[in-house]
Amino acid sequence: MAVSYEKAGVNLEAGYEVVRRIKAHVASTSRKGSMGGIGSFGGMFDLSALGIKEPVLVSGTDGVGTKLKLAFEMDKHDTIGIDAVAMCVNDVLAQGAEPLFFLDYVALGHNIPQKVEAIVAGVAEGCRQAGCALVGGETAEMPGMYSDGEYDIAGYTTGVVEKSKLIDGSKVSVGDVLVGISSTGVHSNGFSLVRKIIADAGLSLKQSVAEFGGRTLGETLLEPTRIYVKQVLDVIANCDAHGISHITGGGFDENIPRILREGQGVEVIEGSWEILPVFRMLEKWGGIPHREMFNIFNMGIGMVIAMPAADAPRAIEILASHGDKATVIGKVIEGTGVTIK
Repeated sequence: MAVSYEKAGVNLEAGYEVVRRIKAHVASTSRKGSMGGIGSFGGMFDLSALGIKEPVLVSGTDGVGTKLKLAFEMDKHDTIGIDAVAMCVNDVLAQGAEPLFFLDYVALGHNIPQKVEAIVAGVAEGCRQAGCALVGGETAEMPGMYSDGEYDIAGYTTGVVEKSKLIDGSKVSVGDVLVGISSTGVHSNGFSLVRKIIADAGLSLKQSVAEFGGRTLGETLLEPTRIYVKQVLDVIANCDAHGISHITGGGFDENIPRILREGQGVEVIEGSWEILPVFRMLEKWGGIPHREMFNIFNMGIGMVIAMPAADAPRAIEILASHGDKATVIGKVIEGTGVTIK
């Protein structure tokens, strides 16, 4: 045992225990192309195993933001890893890429093996949902950097797509419809405002809310981000997807225009999908102007696919077969920006 290091606040033995605890979780994410296991200095992946002729690699990295603060208060850590994976894989999916592998980074003041295992178990679950391999990561114990019980998590993924099938928005045309896929809740964006609303309204995360079916406020807000990989790849394989937008921070107003070309805007029809109760309540508790909600939150739509109107029924059918609610929520028009009707 490194006694001097332990006196400085770093427990190497706890680090070794974490590795022992997470091996099975990591192994459960293996897929075609996976190489080796944890313990090497770098994660490996055999791209040649996929037989792609002109591979384009698409990479993304992200964290979970201040949603972590709710996990700390609720002492619930088994889903936050799913959020970390979702924020990365859903982004590379927007270019039509299949996520191949994922790496995580967990930093905390003191290494508590059970807590780290819960976090990494969530990461592994997210990877299984996305069909990507967890090939490595880092757990950094940094005394003095984080308050007791607090930590941070970030992730990184690389995906691949045939060059000829890259989705970059260049095919989006006026008249294309927008197929919106339902979200599971607030996902992992807007939580600085969510936390302020809760504090200003004097609410408790542990109180049950009738509008949430009797679930507590904390349980509802910690619902993990939906991972859309398998179902959207199925849509891409069977429909003519022109553009894909992951609705994250900035809501509709920032994210949908990212797939549009100059001179294009979108018209979104409110009422064509269910705005989840959590957004209705946040709007009410925070006194937020209704239109502004669409500029902050996903409002019940986690991903949008632009495609020809003729393809929409098939896309919705495919998504339903994966357990997703989807509907046409609007269309691409001449103009700029996002109009909510």
